[in-house]
Amino acid sequence: MSSESERYSAAVEDYLKVIYAFEEREGGKITTTRLAERLGVSASSVSGMVRKLSALDLLEHPRYGTIEFTETGRQVALGVVRRHRLIELYLVTELGYGWDEVHDEAEVLEHAVSDQLLERIADRLGNPRVDPHGDPIPSKEGRLEPWKARRLSTVPPGTVGEFVRVDDVDPGMLRHLTAEGIQLGARLEVMERAPYGGSYLVRIGESPRDVTRQLGPALVNAMWVGVPD
Repeated sequence: MSSESERYSAAVEDYLKVIYAFEEREGGKITTTRLAERLGVSASSVSGMVRKLSALDLLEHPRYGTIEFTETGRQVALGVVRRHRLIELYLVTELGYGWDEVHDEAEVLEHAVSDQLLERIADRLGNPRVDPHGDPIPSKEGRLEPWKARRLSTVPPGTVGEFVRVDDVDPGMLRHLTAEGIQLGARLEVMERAPYGGSYLVRIGESPRDVTRQLGPALVNAMWVGVPD
């Protein structure tokens, strides 16, 4: 991973982090058009930044092709992701933040925290593997342990799995999960789905204390489960 002397601007790091998140969650490469949609900016603005990142040897973007990391770019992205996720976990475990409150705080602090402070945080937390939302935390060397999960919306009815991860960009969604008593580690079973893109009927927890809830498509798509191969 890059050292502090090799840190880039917040704008550069944010772009790399978004590209990494897309690759991590969607399992594919990203185009300038899709990146513009994800960031809510114009395609011309994205194209200009991608050219800049390519000139810095952080990205590769052949004409009309998809955006890909260079080895340097991937290590920089992993460094930003590590800082973000460790800060989120520290805010929750040590400062009493809710999991719905930490994303925006970490967005700011990830660009300011020193490497020394970050490693003190990691040591304090016991070098954790995941953040409060179940997102895997890269190691100091930029490695990720093998990790498998699927979006709950992609598993067929009757599938049972453990709730291991949730997309964290919508604080309201996280608050809704909290209000419903749905936490990471819960046993989830998709029972059925209403037709025409309707809600999902999901059993939550272990018998005899399990409950059944109707969950909307957007919420179910944000929830990840570990299921047997």
